[in-house]
Amino acid sequence: MRPLTAGLAAGLAALLVLSACDRGGETSGAASNAAPDRGDDGAVVASTSEDHLADWLSPTDGTDPARWLAGREAGHPLPADAAAVRELREALDRARSAFVEDKRMIANRTVQLGQMLSEIGKTESYRSLIDGLGGIASVRGRHKSLYGEMCQHYYNTRSQGADHAAALARLEARERPDIAAPERPREPEKQPGGQP
Repeated sequence: MRPLTAGLAAGLAALLVLSACDRGGETSGAASNAAPDRGDDGAVVASTSEDHLADWLSPTDGTDPARWLAGREAGHPLPADAAAVRELREALDRARSAFVEDKRMIANRTVQLGQMLSEIGKTESYRSLIDGLGGIASVRGRHKSLYGEMCQHYYNTRSQGADHAAALARLEARERPDIAAPERPREPEKQPGGQP
């Protein structure tokens, strides 16, 4: 068998990293966050602890992404009817229609982006991140955007010194080039011999 080339090895490594991202916080500590419960039909279902917020929402986690996100931002769990939870639920609903990812992944990526911004001293509320990026993506109509990709571009722009509004403006120009450089009227084509 031939040894793997560097490109193939890098590609496999990237796939492993991406698949790990989709698992959320499925670590040995994740099991301690869930307690079995009995559903109406007697089957065992997982429920999350009301006094602990998981680091990440896993694909099998039944936690409301808006409630988890609001609790993460507040630093403690919040009731499902709290104003912050309702506001984030509405923001996630709007964003979901503009992005490929589901609400759980949008919530996970928002927390990840928030942590990265905090590390460089540029904190933003989760709602302003979701609404800002979602507003840009919504102009694409049925052509949905990738939230994770937009988060990375937003972070890169912020790390270069742009504030929130400037970073969103640059992203919008990237998503809609017609905003950055409006179309100029076309010049008439020249005919052979130099005449228009």
